[in-house]
Amino acid sequence: MTSYTSTAPQPSEQGWFSRSESWLDSKGKGAWIAAMVLGFVFFWPVGLALLFYMIWSKRMFSKSCSTRRKSWARHGMSAMTPSGNSAFDAYKADTLQRLEQEQHDFEAFLQRLRAAKDKSEFDEFMHERALQNDDEAIELDDEDDDDSSSRRSKRH
Repeated sequence: MTSYTSTAPQPSEQGWFSRSESWLDSKGKGAWIAAMVLGFVFFWPVGLALLFYMIWSKRMFSKSCSTRRKSWARHGMSAMTPSGNSAFDAYKADTLQRLEQEQHDFEAFLQRLRAAKDKSEFDEFMHERALQNDDEAIELDDEDDDDSSSRRSKRH
């Protein structure tokens, strides 16, 4: 005959700290941060203690945020997988192709717009340069006229 004795401890009532910790864990990292901020607002040592506890227990740098990023990446990649419905897959392929064509056309439009802007700025620069050269030429002519008249007056 075999006798069976239970060596596992009997479930006991959790303390307020354990219940609070599990409640905050169920709400996520935002709840921990909110509790820390409220702790700083009402009594700063409580906020500081929560901050140290979050760092010590690695709750501050948990993987919950990176998991969310990975799920978004998986969601974005699901657009490329076939759904199994051929009509929907054809519609999706046509829509994606149309959007790619629109993106290409828009990028070409932006390129033409930039080229036109560059050309107008260059034309404006050349016009200003031509005006500046004309002004310098007029000033040189005026100086030449002044020099020649002063030479004439010296001769006479």
